[in-house]
Amino acid sequence: MSMHALPLPQSAGADIAPDSLSGLQQRRKRIVLISGLLMLIALLFSDSLWPSGSLPHEGSEMLGYALIFLCITGRSWCSLYIGGRKKTQLVDDGPYSISRNPLYLFSVLGGIGIGLQAGNLTAGLVCGLFVFAIFNTVIQREEIFLKSRFPAAFAAYAARVPRWGPRLSRWQSSEELLVRPRFVLVTFRDALGFLLAIPVLEAVEWAQAEGWLPVLLHLP
Repeated sequence: MSMHALPLPQSAGADIAPDSLSGLQQRRKRIVLISGLLMLIALLFSDSLWPSGSLPHEGSEMLGYALIFLCITGRSWCSLYIGGRKKTQLVDDGPYSISRNPLYLFSVLGGIGIGLQAGNLTAGLVCGLFVFAIFNTVIQREEIFLKSRFPAAFAAYAARVPRWGPRLSRWQSSEELLVRPRFVLVTFRDALGFLLAIPVLEAVEWAQAEGWLPVLLHLP
């Protein structure tokens, strides 16, 4: 099975209309931005128990770099399949054949990567759980939309592919793929926001070392 191009049923009882789904995505972006700023404020006054330059501290940052770049690459890859199709098709090809929400899964990895830029594992765990909680709520709302639009197809899809996963044994992909560059570029642009964590948290670390920012909490 590749991508279901199923016609939308004319149901007045549908829980979420396509335009409402777009609104949900916009609200999600605003929540992520505002909450991210609040978490940054918290990181301004916390520091790692591991001193800068130590192997655990530098190792945490390097792992964070890797996860951020994996997030950017993975989100862009997913948009090749889902870009512009979410409202009209049930996409179950490529990364969507092993996870129902691979784009959000890569976002969680990016959230962990952002936290690890603080040089400690606690910040990485907290940021990852925070991003997971946000997207898990979004997923529940999106699944209402998919169930109302593609009842039988979505039920079969959900039965074989996990919500988060990935279940690699389920991988399948078409030989050809219609790509919509505008959606890929928008997703790539949005994902670049994860890169901002690198210079921002480096600046925070420098300001703390210079004594410009008080450290109220040390995290392992």
